Amino acid sequence: MLFKHPKHEIEKQRNQHLLNTIYAVKGSWDHAKETERAVYEANVSSELSDRAHMQEQKYLYLYRLARKYHVHGQLNQGVIGH
Repeated sequence: MLFKHPKHEIEKQRNQHLLNTIYAVKGSWDHAKETERAVYEANVSSELSDRAHMQEQKYLYLYRLARKYHVHGQLNQGVIGH
């Protein structure tokens, strides 16, 4: 009993880890998109495009996983219109 965690504590830790991973992947995806845009005029390589697409797919997978577990994070200021 000493080492057992209540189910809600394990879920809470899982949810927080999922949110942290989503935020990290979203940042990586945004960076990949910015890099792709920055070199677009210089005939963007397929590697940059592939990397941006991979980051997008990672983000969307994690987002669907978060929806499955009903995990809610902080609102992204970039999404909110002023």
